[in-house]
Amino acid sequence: MNKNWLKSLFSFASICKWKIAAAVFWATVSVLGGIIPYLGVYRLISLAIFDELTWSGIIYWCSVCLAGYVVQIVAHAVSTTLAHISAYTILEQIRLQIAERLQRAPLGETTRRTAGKIKDIFVDRVGAVELPLAHIIPELGSGLLLPLGIFIYLISIDWRMALATLATIPLGLMPLLFSMKSFHKKYSEVMEANDRVSSIIVEYIEGIEVVKTFNQTVSSYKKYANSIISFRDLALAWFNSSFKTLSLISSVVPTTLLGTVPVGLLLYASGSLSATELTMCCILALGLVTPLLKLTTYLNLGKMIQYAILAADELLKLPVLPDKSEGTLPLEYSICLKGVSFSYSGEQENQVLHGINIDIPQDRVTALVGPSGSGKSTIAKLITRFWDVDEGVIYIGGVDIRETPLTELFKMVSFVTQDNFLFNCSLKENIRLGKPTASDEEVFQAARSACCEEFIKELPHGWDTPAGEAGKRLSGGEKQRISIARAILKNAPIVILDEATAFTDPENEDSIQQSIMALAKDKTLLVIAHRLSTIRNADQIVVMENGNVVAAGKQAQLLESCELYKRLWNAHIGARNWAISSGESEEIRYA
Repeated sequence: MNKNWLKSLFSFASICKWKIAAAVFWATVSVLGGIIPYLGVYRLISLAIFDELTWSGIIYWCSVCLAGYVVQIVAHAVSTTLAHISAYTILEQIRLQIAERLQRAPLGETTRRTAGKIKDIFVDRVGAVELPLAHIIPELGSGLLLPLGIFIYLISIDWRMALATLATIPLGLMPLLFSMKSFHKKYSEVMEANDRVSSIIVEYIEGIEVVKTFNQTVSSYKKYANSIISFRDLALAWFNSSFKTLSLISSVVPTTLLGTVPVGLLLYASGSLSATELTMCCILALGLVTPLLKLTTYLNLGKMIQYAILAADELLKLPVLPDKSEGTLPLEYSICLKGVSFSYSGEQENQVLHGINIDIPQDRVTALVGPSGSGKSTIAKLITRFWDVDEGVIYIGGVDIRETPLTELFKMVSFVTQDNFLFNCSLKENIRLGKPTASDEEVFQAARSACCEEFIKELPHGWDTPAGEAGKRLSGGEKQRISIARAILKNAPIVILDEATAFTDPENEDSIQQSIMALAKDKTLLVIAHRLSTIRNADQIVVMENGNVVAAGKQAQLLESCELYKRLWNAHIGARNWAISSGESEEIRYA
C-alpha cells in the first residue's frame, strides 16, 4: 500500500495551515488549563495537611481550579471550531480537485470504475475524513503533551514515582502491538468488502426493474445477498478482534494506581516522600488515564484517514488528456480520420478500430451504419476527444484535434446520444447548459425549435419544472427533445447524433425528426443510426463491421455494391413491415 498518504494529507491541509496551527495552539492551551485544577487540588491538600487551611485560601485555590477549567473549556471550543472549519475546507478542496480531475481524465478512466466505487470515494470515504481531521490534528499533539507534562512533573517530585506510574501502561499496550499484526489485513478486507457492497447496491438499485420483472427477491439476488453477507462477516470479525483488544487496554491502562500506591507507600514509610507528594502523585497518576485511552482511539481514526486519502489519491492521480493552453483553431469544420486505430484497454490485440480512414465534409450529412459493436459510437467519442487515438490522426478543418485546446474543441461539437442525461434542476436550466450566458428568450427559442414548448406547457410548473434525478420525470422522447434543445442553444458547427432516435416511440418520432432538422441546419452532421430509413438521403453513408470501414457511398450505390449494407437494409425493411405505421415518412429531412 502507498506509504505517502501522510504527505498527501499534509498537502491537502496546507490550504488551512494557519487555522490548523491556531487549532493546535488553542488545544495546547486547553491542555494546560486542564493541568491547573490538579495544581489547585494539590495546594488545597497541602494546606489541609499542614493545618494552614483558611476560608480565603479555599476560595482562592477553588477559584484557580475553576479558572483553569474555564480556560480548558473555552480553549477547547475555539480549537474545535477552527479544526472543524479546516476539516470542511479540506473536504471541499479534495472533492473539487477530484471533480476537476475527472473532468480532465479520459472518459474511459471514469467509465471503467463502477458508479458505486466513485460514489463511495467521493461521498463516503472523503466525508469520513472530517471527524478524524477535526480531532486528530489539534488533539494528537496536545493529547501527547498532557501525559508528557504529568510525567515530567512526577519526575520533579520523585523519579521512582514517575516510573511506578508507568508500570501498567506497557502491559496495557502489549495487546495493541500483537493485534497490529492482523489489524491492517482485516481492515483492508473490510474496506474492499465495503467497496464491493457500494458498487453492487448501486447496480441493484439501477437494475431493480429487471430484478422485479424476473421475480428475483432480494434474498434470491445472489450477487447482492452474498456481498452483504460477506461484508457483515468481515466487519464483525474485525470488530470482534478490535473490541477485545480495546477492552483489554481499557481495563489495564487505568490501573496506574497499582504501581503508584505500593511504591508511594514504601517511599513515604522510608521518609523519601511526604504525604502531600504521595497524594499529588496519586492524583497525577489518575490524570494520565484519560489522554492515554484517548490516544488509542486515534488508531482507527488514523486508519480511516489513510484509506480515505489513498482512495482520493487514486482519482486525483488519474491520467490527464494532454491539453494545450494555446493551440491552432480550424478555419472550417470538415472532419478527417486518417489511419485511426484504438483500443479501450490500450492493448493492440484488443483494438476496436483498425486503421480507419473517413472524410466527413463540412455542411453535409454523413451516416455511420453497421452491426452492433462495429465501432460507430467509438468513432463519435474519439472525434469529441473523450479518448485519444492509439494510432493515426483525427483532423478538424485540417488541424489535428490534439493541437486544439479542449475548451475550444468542446465548443465546436454538439453530441446528442440515445442516453440523454438531465440534471435535477428546472427544464429551463437544463437547456441553458448548452450556453450558460443565454437569456431566457434564447432558451425558449431553442426549446421551440426542438418542439419542446408543447409538452413543457402541460407540466405543473412549466419551464421551472424540475427534470427529476437523471431526468426521470420525463419520458424518453421528452428527454431527447430537451437534449436537442440544449444542442441547438449551443449552436456548435459540428453535430454528432449517436443513435439519437433509436428508441423513439411513434408518437414522438415526428417531433424529434423536426428537432433534429433544426439542429442540423448548416452544420457538419455525423449520424449514427440503426433505423436506416432515417439516413437514406444522407450525402454519404459509411458502412462498418468489426472496427473496419467496409464501404462508403450513397444509398443507391451501397444497395448495388455492398452486401453487408444490403442485408442491413433488408432486415430493417422487414422489421418495418411488422410495425404499425401512420403512413408518415420516417426519413430525416435535412435542411
